[in-house]
Amino acid sequence: MISTPDPWWPTALLAAVLFSDAILSVRPPMFIQQCLDGVHFPRDWWWVLVVVKLLAAAGLVAGLRYTGVGVTTNVAVIAYFVCAACAHYRARYLKQEFWLNCLGMLVLSTAVLFLSHTSAL
Repeated sequence: MISTPDPWWPTALLAAVLFSDAILSVRPPMFIQQCLDGVHFPRDWWWVLVVVKLLAAAGLVAGLRYTGVGVTTNVAVIAYFVCAACAHYRARYLKQEFWLNCLGMLVLSTAVLFLSHTSAL
């Protein structure tokens, strides 16, 4: 049965990381700019990533209280980073940003799913 996360803190940690990433992406530092340019993501669409990350953080926080919201958002975050990894691979942009940021976030979000939602799986 899908419930709220137990333990709750990994989900809260992932929400905080995504929120921080969204705030950082408002005026992206050079390493984020190089990453987005490296995968040929259009600059006119960079704002969408901020919105997606903010919504993901909000969904994870809401999921601490409302049944099913957290696990659904967590799966969506994993899908987001799988798509990001595919974009990196297709663009052949496999530099440090790919290994640390993209795959690191994929590992973190997957670990949170298994730590906090194993009873839902």
